[in-house]
Amino acid sequence: MRSTDQPVVPANIDLQEITVLYGSKPALDHITISIPHGNQVAVVGPNGAGKSTLFKLLVGLIKPSSGKAQIHSRPLGGNLSCVAYVPQREEVDLRFPITVEEVIMMGRYMHYGPIKNPSKIDHAAVNSAMEQLGIQKLAKNSLNEISGGQLQRVFLARAIAQDPHILLMDEPFNGVDVSTQEATFEILTLLRKKNVTVMVSTHDLNMAASKFENIMLLNHRIIAFGTPETVMTPSNLADAFGSQVFLLGNTAMVDHCCGHEDHEVNE
Repeated sequence: MRSTDQPVVPANIDLQEITVLYGSKPALDHITISIPHGNQVAVVGPNGAGKSTLFKLLVGLIKPSSGKAQIHSRPLGGNLSCVAYVPQREEVDLRFPITVEEVIMMGRYMHYGPIKNPSKIDHAAVNSAMEQLGIQKLAKNSLNEISGGQLQRVFLARAIAQDPHILLMDEPFNGVDVSTQEATFEILTLLRKKNVTVMVSTHDLNMAASKFENIMLLNHRIIAFGTPETVMTPSNLADAFGSQVFLLGNTAMVDHCCGHEDHEVNE
């Protein structure tokens, strides 16, 4: 929640030697990185590389096994209200009896709290978010009555209604239609103008290189971080994906095994 009597602190994300263990196996292995205020970063890596774990760490759903993590120069937990999280659709129980409008209002919870009811400002923020994503007509629909692309728009609208400093989106482009992708990028353009820090995980290297100013190449550890030109090298990609990587113009190709057909990295 953005307080009216406190200055807005730049949304720096600082991780120092962060390790997250699942049993004895590291999902994140000594991660050290600082994301400057207002950056839009594509987090790219193969399945099981730790992308979702990283986002769940930053939103406070899991704790690090070791290391130091800060947002706004404060330990994790002190600024969770300013971090919006759009999870993968597979993680949501669509059987839960809740409407689209109620889901989006959840983004305003930290503004009105557990005792008060949503104010006119909260309702206006929800209506504005639905309008931006073109889902006003779905307001009273249950989650199990809408399509996958519409569901993605609902989650993004909830994040926008929250008015975050930091937005984390986990594989938002998987299995959605072109119009939803375009609507998402329109929102990201708006957030760039507002200097909101954005991190988006994706398998699609070519989308990452064309749409984001920085790329984090992750496979349990950070392989590389920086502009697409500095990150998208054959050696970095091979290190991340464990395969032979070819760069054909602006297209990244991976050969998973000798004798197998090459294909674009856009799983």
